[in-house]
Amino acid sequence: MNIAVYGASGHTGRFVVEELRRRGHAPLAIGRHESNAARVARLDEGESLDRALAGTDAVIHCAGPFLDTAAPLIEAALRSRVHYFDLTAEQESALSTFALFDAPARERGIFVVPAAGFFGGLGDLAATAAMNGWTHADRIEIAIALDHWRPTRGTRMTGARNTATRLVLSGGKLEPIRPPAAASWNFPEPFGTQDVIELPFSETILIARHVRVREMRNYLNQAPLRDLRDPATPEPVAADERGRSNQHFVMDAIVRRGEEERHITVMGRDIYAITAPIVVEAVERVCRNPQRGAGAFALGQVVDADAFLQSLVRTGEIVL
Repeated sequence: MNIAVYGASGHTGRFVVEELRRRGHAPLAIGRHESNAARVARLDEGESLDRALAGTDAVIHCAGPFLDTAAPLIEAALRSRVHYFDLTAEQESALSTFALFDAPARERGIFVVPAAGFFGGLGDLAATAAMNGWTHADRIEIAIALDHWRPTRGTRMTGARNTATRLVLSGGKLEPIRPPAAASWNFPEPFGTQDVIELPFSETILIARHVRVREMRNYLNQAPLRDLRDPATPEPVAADERGRSNQHFVMDAIVRRGEEERHITVMGRDIYAITAPIVVEAVERVCRNPQRGAGAFALGQVVDADAFLQSLVRTGEIVL
């Protein structure tokens, strides 16, 4: 496949480019202004986007805030019949992608898969795998703990732009979150019991797309939020030969139905770096062996979630 990466010189974009190369692809780097990009295309210039996508089979969109950048690139992907994947953590962006682009994607015969990264895709995969054949659930909880958070410039830009009210699943419907209450969560070691706050990301939108569940809640531990809110917190620093930082994460996904409970825990390193193998694996699986016809889909809707997670385990990207 010929795979383009839009925003290739950004922090996460560079991880995506390197992951594609590691898997034997020759990625096409596209940027908005970057002089080191193979092709330059502005999002407000449709013709330049069309030229940049010419000859490609899929594009991975890494340049947020996706509330502003997703729609023009999806429109270009539709015109060029190029499969589209992005990394949004922004609920409103994922929601708009499903609402606006499902029918056009089916008509053009392409896949549109938003939020195929750490936020969004990984939680969707964990919860879907935990369902393990259940047709519905009463409640899903996804809790994330980070030992620290060194936000990129892109993360800070997205945080400033993403002021939409966050949504939760309540009574089987997406509803505005009520004022979140502080709580605690007993994570596996080395995290242990952590103070958490309810903070839904794009996995709520993805799971609502394809899982029958009455209630869903997301939690994040408080410590990394203090890092995120501090303007003096520096950006990530490479700590190994792959450029990953020394940040570690754990994600708990719990699915309940009646008195039954199923639980999957995912552990790994660097939420930006882990996004690269997630989205590249998604492109390879969805485009080469599609389980569904074309359209706009949540990641857990178009792949075998358990097999996908096991592939990340085999390559040493995560621990289950």
